[in-house]
Amino acid sequence: MSDAKRLRSPGRWHITSRVVAAAILGYILSNTASVFLGLALPGDKVEGVATAILLSFALFTAIIMWVFSVKRLSTVWFGLLGAILFTAAGSWLLLRLESTV
Repeated sequence: MSDAKRLRSPGRWHITSRVVAAAILGYILSNTASVFLGLALPGDKVEGVATAILLSFALFTAIIMWVFSVKRLSTVWFGLLGAILFTAAGSWLLLRLESTV
């Protein structure tokens, strides 16, 4: 294999890392975002939770497409981990605010 071709093609660990990020971190992010949206959406709680769960399926699909379209692998991991922390912290904050009311 020529050196130029080897430099252009991603390695096995590169693709495996993207698959793991898309499957595991994407699943966690779609779940934490679903909890966050379920708490944040106005109106009846049952309707808010149902809407959040339906949106989480579209979000999970978008996450998978984003993971494989981003050029840098570090952007994928840091972006997903940051979004997970943001939605988890937002959910925790909304739960704390809801319990005080």
